Amino acid sequence: MISQFLTRGLYALILITFFHTELFAEYLYKDEIVHNPKFTNEIDHLGSTLFKKTGVTLKLIMLKELPSGKSMQEYERAILENETKPTILLTFSEMDRSVDIEVNDETLYKYFDKASVLSPVTSNVQAFMLAVSCARNWDDFKKIMSHTGGSILPLLGVKSKEMTAATKYSAAMFNGYLDISQQIARAKGVTLGSGYDSDTNQEMLFYIKVLFYSFVLYAIIMYIKRQIYKRKHKDEYYKKW
Repeated sequence: MISQFLTRGLYALILITFFHTELFAEYLYKDEIVHNPKFTNEIDHLGSTLFKKTGVTLKLIMLKELPSGKSMQEYERAILENETKPTILLTFSEMDRSVDIEVNDETLYKYFDKASVLSPVTSNVQAFMLAVSCARNWDDFKKIMSHTGGSILPLLGVKSKEMTAATKYSAAMFNGYLDISQQIARAKGVTLGSGYDSDTNQEMLFYIKVLFYSFVLYAIIMYIKRQIYKRKHKDEYYKKW
């Protein structure tokens, strides 16, 4: 009798553990970096809400490094092969310094703008400056200018002594996850609720824009001061600023 009880208890424990693991991995499919229960719960809650209201599964993958010999796309497609529901993967690899979005159904791209989410710039001004300095031709210039509003890369580029790498990664990837979710919800004509419909992610990016424009303004001021100094001291030796 006791033996049967223990056996049933063991089966129950295994079942509960398996179910918990599946639930944990439902929307935060893999996490090798953050390991924060609050982050996991927030992703799971948002992912669950999105699926219930739109039928679209959005999974986040946080890798330390891609498997040896595999590209990001190969890694993502191997996972998507087993997905039967409309599924989107948002994948980040720390050591490979790479972020990507992949789908198992191309029609999913009509619900969100992949290029916009993965854009390195948040505004048209930033896009123009990047295009002027990096575009190799007119097509490159137009391509850079056509995609702004990046919600991941601008945050990943932030440098702060007070912010740990894990905190920065979790903030950037949640911001991107929320951005994609909001775009899908709007396209489907539904609201996510629970505060997810607000522009919290855009507020976060607003402060990045302020820092960026402050830097640009500082650079312009220093350039003007340099030109004034050169004109006033034409015959004097001066050091480069």
